[in-house]
Amino acid sequence: MTQPSTSALHTSALTSLPLLARGKVRDNYAVGDDRILMVASDRLSAFDVIMGEPIPGKGELLTQMALFWFDKLGHVVPNHLTGEAPESVVTPAEAPQVRGRSMLVKRLKPIPIEAVVRGYLAGSGWKEYQESRSVCGVPLPDGLTNAARLPHSIYTPAAKAAMGEHDENITFERTVEMVGPDLAARIRDVSIQLYEAAAAIALAKGMIIADTKFEFGLDKDGTLVLMDEVLTPDSSRYWPVEGYAEALARGENPPSYDKQFVRDWLEQAQVGGKPWNKTAPAPRLPREVVEKTAAKYREALQRLTA
Repeated sequence: MTQPSTSALHTSALTSLPLLARGKVRDNYAVGDDRILMVASDRLSAFDVIMGEPIPGKGELLTQMALFWFDKLGHVVPNHLTGEAPESVVTPAEAPQVRGRSMLVKRLKPIPIEAVVRGYLAGSGWKEYQESRSVCGVPLPDGLTNAARLPHSIYTPAAKAAMGEHDENITFERTVEMVGPDLAARIRDVSIQLYEAAAAIALAKGMIIADTKFEFGLDKDGTLVLMDEVLTPDSSRYWPVEGYAEALARGENPPSYDKQFVRDWLEQAQVGGKPWNKTAPAPRLPREVVEKTAAKYREALQRLTA
């Protein structure tokens, strides 16, 4: 495992390739008409707002973790990797912006569904369960507590929102309306299979994957392909096994490897003497929050790949 850089890249600036889009974290460039160079910056978003302060090394850690999982889960569903070196499609002067933090991937027709799988009750799922004893229309038994393991993994999809908007939780029936019954069922079944395979691998390393989201596209032959990032701390809720039972007994959120540390800080942050309203611009992150977050990302990758 290569060590991530200590310098930060907030925004890439490649001029040798056309910029397709800048997301919350990734900058995507067109490579011909059949490939995309995905550059993972060190930007951090929370509550769908991009923070002004980057997290040094984060983009490299996310990329290494995604590549780890693409390798482990290739038997479940094809993924978008081309196997080509990202540095091969940029100029030598631009290679440092790309090296270690990029993937050269197939250009696909994206499916506008966030395929969310939950194995534990947490976050918005816990809030919804308290009100309705269900999550995204999936009924659950009485008596569950915050962070409880669910009787079985559940699929709770969301509709992908425009940049800056919040994704909207939807029912499985709505996904059938969007993409048809066959593709909707395949996305659901593959997502649960991916989650359960990954959860077993992570658990053997002392980590719980409470929930995660996958994104898929279709290639020119109509084959379903796993794309974007996969099972990173940005797209998944990771908990260490140690401390989980104690947190569960207290009804608290377990300590987390994701950006929950930043979210918790932002929840109590003040802007102009008032609580931050979760719209841009975000409050300035203190150095200790940046450093603690970077350490959490590093620890997650180290535990997983040890």
